[in-house]
Amino acid sequence: MPPKPKTEQAREQLRTLIIDHARDLFVSRGVEAVTMREIAKRIGYSATSIYLHFVDKEALLRAICDTDFLRLATVLKEIMSIANPIERMVALGQGYATFALSYPNHYRLMFMTPHLPYTPSETQLQQNNPEQDAYFQLKTVINDVYLADGFKPELQDAELIAQTVWAGIHGVCALQIIMAEDDWIQWRPIEDRLHMMQQLMLSGLLKEKYE
Repeated sequence: MPPKPKTEQAREQLRTLIIDHARDLFVSRGVEAVTMREIAKRIGYSATSIYLHFVDKEALLRAICDTDFLRLATVLKEIMSIANPIERMVALGQGYATFALSYPNHYRLMFMTPHLPYTPSETQLQQNNPEQDAYFQLKTVINDVYLADGFKPELQDAELIAQTVWAGIHGVCALQIIMAEDDWIQWRPIEDRLHMMQQLMLSGLLKEKYE
């Protein structure tokens, strides 16, 4: 068994190790089926070592979600500086898809694995903070397009638009993550599917055609 970490850097490395292996186990076996002892065995430490970092499995799950949601928001943050709101909305969708497909296990646990409800009161991240909240980033972009009079006049609910755009991109990414290896479907390139989904949403949402 590895020695107990003595420095802050070593403790942080162990914490990251726990999070990474727990994420993989939660995704592959389901949150309810995995025990803290099993996670400890996977990384070669005692269960006691894990409890020094996380009081229970629920706290560990929250820490994983905080880590991954923060990573997503950080990846998308630079896109928020794009001046044109419609171009920003398109880029945000592309950036979101890139994250999902680059970190499929992160994405599975965040959005595709049943687990206990994850509420704002339980997270260490600041809601409605563009530095930490990717959904707030999306709502901000959608609202900016709305204020610029970019949407069709019958579309008045910016929150509904944001959730629909999210659902569209999520659907393409989720199918790719789950079923990309299924050869009974003649899959077209993921880039083409994402592009078509965005074009379909833009044509249905925007007042003027976007090229």
